[in-house]
Amino acid sequence: MATWFECKISYDKTQDNGSARHVSEVYIIDALSFTEAEARIIEERRPFISGDFSVSAVKRTKIAEISWNEGGDKWYMVKVGFITVDEKSGLEKRTASLTLVQATDFKDAVANFEAFMKGSLGDYDIISIAETPVMDVYKMKVVD
Repeated sequence: MATWFECKISYDKTQDNGSARHVSEVYIIDALSFTEAEARIIEERRPFISGDFSVSAVKRTKIAEISWNEGGDKWYMVKVGFITVDEKSGLEKRTASLTLVQATDFKDAVANFEAFMKGSLGDYDIISIAETPVMDVYKMKVVD
């Protein structure tokens, strides 16, 4: 099971008109520790940034799963409630879980999530879907 970290980087980005503007961007990294997450975001982003940049924050997320869609350019956080029944009391219980979904728009996010959950044995309700500021997600690198 992956441990996902949210990493924020800050740097001066050159605009189309040639001026520089200070920006902060959010990335999601699969890593084993905070130190590895920071090292990996530096490694992944260094080729795309000219000049200095800094990692301004690294924090562990509560993301349980990620639904990939290479055609999507945005990331949506889907909060889902899995429904279970307590055998003793017979009452329904909802367990919240977060899934990050890659999509082109809100409607596509719903469709991608539904496709991701197709074949799931458990019952669930979508509690919320929100667009996130996440720029990209980096999986764990597999070394041969």
